[in-house]
Amino acid sequence: MVADQTTTDRTRTAGLSEAEAPPMALPAQLVGALLALAIAAVHVADQGGITALAAPHWIGWGYRLIELGSVLTALTLVWPRAARPWPAWLGWAASVLLGAGPFAAYITSRTVGLPGDPGDVGNWGYWVGTVSLLLEAALVVLGVSMLLSRRRLPWLPGGG
Repeated sequence: MVADQTTTDRTRTAGLSEAEAPPMALPAQLVGALLALAIAAVHVADQGGITALAAPHWIGWGYRLIELGSVLTALTLVWPRAARPWPAWLGWAASVLLGAGPFAAYITSRTVGLPGDPGDVGNWGYWVGTVSLLLEAALVVLGVSMLLSRRRLPWLPGGG
């Protein structure tokens, strides 16, 4: 009986179906959506409001993409399962990208600088940036955790 269960587990596909989603999926989706919206709010605040555009303009438009991506990611995460035409993992993949992109850009802007914005090099004490880094890191960790929890990993007990 135990051998049959082990064989069945090993022959299953690597991905879990929607019905086998982790039990914490819904609370995690809500937390992920709130983190995504918080990232949008931080970037709006950093620009000086909804109507302002950060200088240089290419950075301001990058902020706009982050803000739009944040709202779309939040919607992707909390959209009802029955009405969702996309797989659940897509929202988590978007959340990882949403967190990693601005995180990497902030680190780059503070170390080597961005074209047209040399004034931020070494400016690690900016509290809005620190809040943004924390939110983005939290979203990346949550997204990666949820993506990994959807797979049967061979090195975990019961995985394979």
